Amino acid sequence: MNVLLRWFGACVRRIAGRLDLPLTAALLALMAIGLVVLHSAGGDSSGLVVSQGARFAVGLGALLLISNIPPARLRLWTPWLYAGSLLVLLLVPVLGTGRSGRHWLDLGVFYLQPAELMKLTVPMMVAWILQREVLPPRFGAVLVCAAAIGVPTALIVIQPDLGTGLLIGLSGAFAVYLAGLSWWYMAAAAAAAAVAAPLAWFFGLKTYQKNRLLTFVDPDSDPLGTGWNILQSKIAVGSGGLTGKGWGQGTQSHLNFLPEHTTDFVFAVLSEEFGWIGVCVVLGLFAFVIGRCLWIAADTRETYGRLVAGALALTAAVYVLVNGGMVAGLLPVVGVPMPLLSYGGTSAVSLLAGFGIVMSVGAHKRFIGG
Repeated sequence: MNVLLRWFGACVRRIAGRLDLPLTAALLALMAIGLVVLHSAGGDSSGLVVSQGARFAVGLGALLLISNIPPARLRLWTPWLYAGSLLVLLLVPVLGTGRSGRHWLDLGVFYLQPAELMKLTVPMMVAWILQREVLPPRFGAVLVCAAAIGVPTALIVIQPDLGTGLLIGLSGAFAVYLAGLSWWYMAAAAAAAAVAAPLAWFFGLKTYQKNRLLTFVDPDSDPLGTGWNILQSKIAVGSGGLTGKGWGQGTQSHLNFLPEHTTDFVFAVLSEEFGWIGVCVVLGLFAFVIGRCLWIAADTRETYGRLVAGALALTAAVYVLVNGGMVAGLLPVVGVPMPLLSYGGTSAVSLLAGFGIVMSVGAHKRFIGG
């Protein structure tokens, strides 16, 4: 029995030894805060907390498993992972379901959002392409990366899910940028986007997407309709003050003024109940997580690991900024969740799996010349 216990303890130490302890501690703190806020936002429902806790457990299992896979092996698997997630994404127009489009696949036991898989495999694929090139990337390599980014982005946009599609496109673009992309390419891309914007407005955007942008400019134009979400969210954020109203005392969510208060607008619940102090604590934890991931990326010399870790860190930062800006009325409502705070299964698991990739890069860099 003692031999068995020693063997088990050695296995646990070996597996857990791949974890980045400061990063893991910050992620656990964010998950704990997310469960506390979700309990209040859900009307003191323990069912939501248990369900989200189970998803966090699955995500932590994925993080632990992936952190023990060497980046060299992840690099070999990348084309297959990208092709598999793209194939699943192609099933969405046929088999998908959702309230405002086809975003999810019903697998019986749970719902899968294939777009969340692309959040990982798109930057991985771009890094796989670029690690074979002389950096900074040449024009041909940039075109190949653009195709690898553009195909899944377009498939997600037509679901329709414009916000998620653009953010996943950014996740791949970050990997290209970190490879040393010339400013000329970025200037050309910005110019092309400016030229395409009027065409997208008249021919590409759905009516509800146009309404979101118009409401962002003037939410008071339709306070009981399209402007309701932004106005109620701003009221919740502003009413929290410095220290907040107290846990479970938020009126905007408990009286059902605030829409989607367990998902897209859960950060407004945090702001109302815990105030500016609570917001600063959460944003400080996110800043530490993102900064730690960027440090890990910068500390490895291997191209694939550096690009993937850096791109995943910047993508997480964009999700935090977009959701926070949306809740505060500084950005249009695009349906982007707040990482580890918003209720949702696929997003939480994919996010934690992404941090597992970052930890793999950090743990194995000493074996790859880092």
